[in-house]
Amino acid sequence: MSMTPTNLADQATEGAERAIRSTQRVANDTLGQLADGVDSARARATPTINRVADEAEHLARRSIEVLRNGSEQLRDKALRTSDNTIAYIREEPLKSVMVAAAGGALLMALATLLSRSRGSRH
Repeated sequence: MSMTPTNLADQATEGAERAIRSTQRVANDTLGQLADGVDSARARATPTINRVADEAEHLARRSIEVLRNGSEQLRDKALRTSDNTIAYIREEPLKSVMVAAAGGALLMALATLLSRSRGSRH
């Protein structure tokens, strides 16, 4: 069989087609392996992500519960303090007025002192 230009062209075409098919197989195999790797990574990561999300949700619920309990305790303490103050005023009205007047005088003296010290800086 002699090598004619047609035979050479046919052989070159067949060689190119084989190379293309081989490249396609390698590319498909590589993409398949990559897809398997992604699927595997997703399968390994999903439980971790779910666990972290569950822990975050638990922490958020616990924080809300702690804040709710703290605010209830603060409210109860404020009510007890208010009740105790009212009871003290009823039992000792004169002392209560004297304590209030002394507190007011102290606050006025402090405010005057602070306003003078600020005035001297400017």
